[in-house]
Amino acid sequence: MLTIDSFAAGLESYLATDQITQVRRAYDFAEDAHRGQCRKSGEPYITHPLAVAGILAEMHMDHQCLMAALLHDVIEDTGIPKHTLSREFDDEVANLVDGVSKLTNIADSRAEAQAQNFQKMTLAMARDIRVILVKMADRLHNMRTLDALDAERRRRIARETLEIYAPIANRLGMNNLRVEFEELGFRALYPLRSSMIEKAVRRARGNRKEVVSKIRDSIAACLARDCISGEVFGRQKHLYSIYDKMRSKRRSFNEIMDVYGFRIIVDDVDTCYRTLGSIHNLYKPVAGRFKDYIAIPKANGYQSLHTTLFGMHGLPIEIQIRTHEMELVANHGLAGHWLYKSRDDGHGHTRAREWMKGLLEIQKSAGNSLEFIENVKIDLFPDEVYVFSPLGDIYDLAQGSTPVDFAYAVHTDIGNSCVACRINRRLAPLSASLESGQTVEIITAPGAQPNPAWLNFAITGKARSSIRHALKQQQASESISLGRRLLERTLASHNLSLEDVSPEQLQNVLTQRHFSSLDHLLGEIGLGNQMAYVIARQLLTADWEQDNMEQHGPLAIMGTEGLVVTYAKCCKPIPGDPIIGHISAGRGIVVHTDTCRNMHELRNKPDELMSVRWDPRVNQEFSVELRMEVAHEKGIIAVVASIITNEDANIERINMTEKDAQIAIINVVITVRGRVHLAQVIKRLRLLKSVQRITRTRG
Repeated sequence: MLTIDSFAAGLESYLATDQITQVRRAYDFAEDAHRGQCRKSGEPYITHPLAVAGILAEMHMDHQCLMAALLHDVIEDTGIPKHTLSREFDDEVANLVDGVSKLTNIADSRAEAQAQNFQKMTLAMARDIRVILVKMADRLHNMRTLDALDAERRRRIARETLEIYAPIANRLGMNNLRVEFEELGFRALYPLRSSMIEKAVRRARGNRKEVVSKIRDSIAACLARDCISGEVFGRQKHLYSIYDKMRSKRRSFNEIMDVYGFRIIVDDVDTCYRTLGSIHNLYKPVAGRFKDYIAIPKANGYQSLHTTLFGMHGLPIEIQIRTHEMELVANHGLAGHWLYKSRDDGHGHTRAREWMKGLLEIQKSAGNSLEFIENVKIDLFPDEVYVFSPLGDIYDLAQGSTPVDFAYAVHTDIGNSCVACRINRRLAPLSASLESGQTVEIITAPGAQPNPAWLNFAITGKARSSIRHALKQQQASESISLGRRLLERTLASHNLSLEDVSPEQLQNVLTQRHFSSLDHLLGEIGLGNQMAYVIARQLLTADWEQDNMEQHGPLAIMGTEGLVVTYAKCCKPIPGDPIIGHISAGRGIVVHTDTCRNMHELRNKPDELMSVRWDPRVNQEFSVELRMEVAHEKGIIAVVASIITNEDANIERINMTEKDAQIAIINVVITVRGRVHLAQVIKRLRLLKSVQRITRTRG
């Protein structure tokens, strides 16, 4: 068991004497604060913070980080406030401890509490990146001592570790930490599966020993012939990695173990590429399986050359080639900054800070802590694609990202005003999946706004949270505008407007209805959560009766109201159709045709209905579905599509089914400007000899 004396002795190799003294003082303070407390295993509680500090000392973390590790549970578990730590030590140490401490407020659920704590830690680590290192070391020691807990808590903590902490370790390039998180989490969450795979690996390694030895010797001999100095290691497959590949790639254990992995460590970057050429002369490379992470590092700063070869007897061999420094960064990632005193602007450190900045942007636009943690989980992708801006800047994005994700990665304002894109100088849809090496150019327009449909294909956390945030603001603005129109129209029937209502009367209504402002009230009216005529009655004098309030005229629908006016899918109304409005809570006004079958039930609820009409200035396009019965004729769909296009209507969807041997049914969804435009299209289609019948489909 680690003691304070052995711990302090280990610090002498890289810390000054006065710094070690401060660390000892932090230990004494923590020991006194935790006196009488024990862990579930029965050990004194101080053994845990000491072990956490020991893990960080192995990374050669500075004395303030070690002090924070020793004190990391003091605020949370002993009731000692943050300002006491600031007075006893310094503000930096106190801030580190506070960043790791959980929130004390009571959340509605465990998931929400977890999300709130993670959100708090994210804000703290954006200010000081050492917060996450203390938290990771804390979680690692908890995972190492998981056996003392009951089965349910073991599974919960293991699942949380695999879902959040292992991906964060991967994102920060801390491979050794990630592997241990995954192995310990796998063993705790799936003990039987872990045991079975472990036995199978043990058996397979015995059979593989001779083959691995022969391949390693042949690689070493090849490097020696080409006068290349390098070390060759066989890569060991970890249990969770094997299990994850079996599950995600649907491969058998034998298929995964048939691949032999090796790592070659050389002195410099130039030698990496020379080694690659030498190895490709020894064994034939597999086409399309070479990746250059030296020229374009991964998001976490990882650098290496990866290639797959056909080895002896056709056995697949995976080889990684890197320098000693790259090996250290690959294993220790962010911690390598302290362990090896590498430059502050190294890939891992810079990329980590960029990721932290991205988390802050997600946090600002997330609606709540649960939405935040959902977006962060999405953002922890292990695979990336690398694309270029027109100026040659490299952006790393999650696998499957689209131009919308790229736009938001460049800047939130670029994403919000995006209208189109070019991929490799050619116009492409915003939903296209990006591939590494492509050049992406975003076309923006002033006044453009995010489209709700983007949420169907945007995958990065930053893009999704920014789109949701913009849509909420857009809906709020539109609902306030619509709510004002509804209330003004209702008041106008009594020859009044909002300006005529006294401030006192308005404030009384806001107070009675528990609204913070007039905009809040108008927004709720626009969303259909409050009825305009009810609010109008309250705003007017007490003796005014609703019966005396007659409609001033139907509300004009312009088609540009956005998210707070929707068009019923059951009847698909278009300009020219007689229409009626249904006020739906949370959706605003839903416009139906007045002959819609669904309106029969709603007519029994007159409070939810309102008169609406089409504004003469409406200039939008609306979807209409047509059903055509046509005689079988070669190329009929192409002829129909050509006529519709020539009539300046767009086709959204078209398909054909057979009714019988002579007649086929064509269902086509087109966009038109109104009934007159639709009549023109139908008139042209009826001129076709093969068309026997055309009907407009409703519902």
